[in-house]
Amino acid sequence: MSTPSLVKTHLKPALRRAREQIRACLARHDLTQLATIFRTDKWNAHWYIPHYERYFQPQRVRPLNLLEIGVGGYEDPRFGGHSLRMWKAYFPRARIYGIDCYDKRALEEPRIRIFQGRQEDPLFLQRVAKEIGRLDIVIDDGSHANAHVITTFEALFPLLADGGIYVVEDTEASYWPGFGGSSEDLTTPKTTMGYFKRLVDGLNHAEFLKPGYQPSSFDQHITAMHFSHNLLFIFKGDNSEGSNILRHNTTTEPWVLKSSHP
Repeated sequence: MSTPSLVKTHLKPALRRAREQIRACLARHDLTQLATIFRTDKWNAHWYIPHYERYFQPQRVRPLNLLEIGVGGYEDPRFGGHSLRMWKAYFPRARIYGIDCYDKRALEEPRIRIFQGRQEDPLFLQRVAKEIGRLDIVIDDGSHANAHVITTFEALFPLLADGGIYVVEDTEASYWPGFGGSSEDLTTPKTTMGYFKRLVDGLNHAEFLKPGYQPSSFDQHITAMHFSHNLLFIFKGDNSEGSNILRHNTTTEPWVLKSSHP
């Protein structure tokens, strides 16, 4: 390859990035436009962006730490990072972190740092979280293998800051046997959806009429769960509002409520 050809080969990514940055600066408030500019599959291939905009817009100008699992581009060290650059443009004061099983450090740039490791390795995840410090947003767009999703959540959600948001993408893999899912047993906790559905009741743990019940850490710290098509948002905070049962008239058997409704 001639020298001019080599120069063109190396300049193309730099020029493309420069054009992206200029366009992104003009569209920094519009996540849909940013998704298109940076060519992330969170839009067009999937329809996640309106949900992200709904929950992330109030956080946009905060000095956040955002961690996304799955950089993209498979083994190609210079391909991927589309959504990392989108988040960098959308959150002007945030530090953006990525995790991938392949070495993607060639995609790093100011305010974007990438770690190499396996999402199913809790010790690795804990080391990353310690190095990052405060975790405000975690997005799991990694392998989508059901066991990996569950292991990652159990490792990282306890480390998420209060007021933080944990996102699981591509929950359709919960129904696909190739990813460890099932379309037959929709309640098994071994699948992503089965596991998270079992946590929903914990939102109302204060209302359980089970003597001696000890709320789990998830019961105490999950304040909301929003399920959308192939997408799940989990919100962390203090879930200790207490019970509503004393507002009702009860018989001597407290689980039988008197009601004025027919």
